[in-house]
Formats: sequence, C-alpha cells, structure tokens
Amino acid sequence: MTDALPLCPECSSEHAYEMGALLVCPMCGHEWSPSATESADETDAAPVVKDAVGNVLSDGDTVVVTTTIKVKGSPQGIKAGTKVRGIRLIDPVNGHDIDCKVDGFGAMLLKSSLVKKA
Repeated sequence: MTDALPLCPECSSEHAYEMGALLVCPMCGHEWSPSATESADETDAAPVVKDAVGNVLSDGDTVVVTTTIKVKGSPQGIKAGTKVRGIRLIDPVNGHDIDCKVDGFGAMLLKSSLVKKA
C-alpha cells in the first residue's frame, strides 16, 4: 500500500487523489502540487515579531514603551519610558501582537511598533 495522501488544504477532505503530478480533491475541486504542501508546512513557523528599532522580540522579554499611548477610559495614558516585564507574543489582533500586564493599568495588548527591547 502507498503512503497516505495529505488532506486537502482548502476543505480538509481526506478523499484526495493523484492525477499526474497534481493532487485533486473531489469534494471542492481544488488542485495542488504535493511539493507545495510540504513547503507550506515548513513556513507555518511562528512569525518573527520585531520592536520599533528592529530587535527580535520573544516571550518573557522586557520592553520599554517608546511613545505615550492613550488608553481609552483613563485620564492619562501609558507614558513613554514605562517598562513592561514578561511580555507574551500572540497572533495579531487589530495590529496588536503583544499581550502583557502594565503596572497601574492591568492586562493590555500592545503593538510591537510602539515598544523597544530593554
């Protein structure tokens, strides 16, 4: 018996079959190259998040806010120079890709373009 064929990348159907050099899904009609599936698996690695200066950020880093950030519902915002410890990188939500706790404000989402690595 041959190796199991990969699932369809469009509809995740398991009924894909080979047709020449391509794989075909009978459920949605999608055609793809088997080598494209292998290279897509390798590129699914976590995206690199960089700060305002270009340094690569990682989970647990300490960052410093570079500009004053207005916070909705607060009379004053987060001032430039505020140090934030123990950041966590997340999938971007409206451009915000850092989850952290800021002293005096609590849990927040920040944009990496507004911080620099300490």
